[in-house]
Amino acid sequence: MADIIRYTSENIAEIGRRLLSGEVGIIPCDTIYGLCGKADYERAERLYEIKRRPKSKSFITLMTKAQVLSSSLIVPDDILSRWPAPLTAIVKNGEGGTSAIRVPSDDFIRSVIEISGPIYSSSVNFSGEMSLLTFQDILPVFDTSVDFIVEAEIKGKGMASTIVDATEVPYKVLRQGSYTI
Repeated sequence: MADIIRYTSENIAEIGRRLLSGEVGIIPCDTIYGLCGKADYERAERLYEIKRRPKSKSFITLMTKAQVLSSSLIVPDDILSRWPAPLTAIVKNGEGGTSAIRVPSDDFIRSVIEISGPIYSSSVNFSGEMSLLTFQDILPVFDTSVDFIVEAEIKGKGMASTIVDATEVPYKVLRQGSYTI
């Protein structure tokens, strides 16, 4: 059974520490709820298993702007200037590949990430199914799969982030979401 944590500023440190320690949780992000875990190999493996997702599909990494700036990611200035926002950008990384990253617009999740470090995030659903958008829908499906669930009312539009491929100019919109390009 997942621990239920209330969406309050008093719980930010606990959520951040739990992610940092390797737990996987479901957290309201700036768009919809996200299935989240520390951005490392072990958590990625667990997230793939929980979502029943093919490993050919990577996860979005949520970061603070400071974390992006101190990373080896190659982020165009015009993308960087739009963050924080519900805008996910696919950018070149220091290993010669690409990464999908976002600096969330929600202060709560950014404060969590300041403690936990970068985290993977994906919509709360099984691969190929519709995203679950409310705590009431999420709890019975994922209660035994994750370590904790943060209970909140989603303030966003109930729509996933907009995704752009910023590896080449002109950029290509891969998914129009809650951020208008």
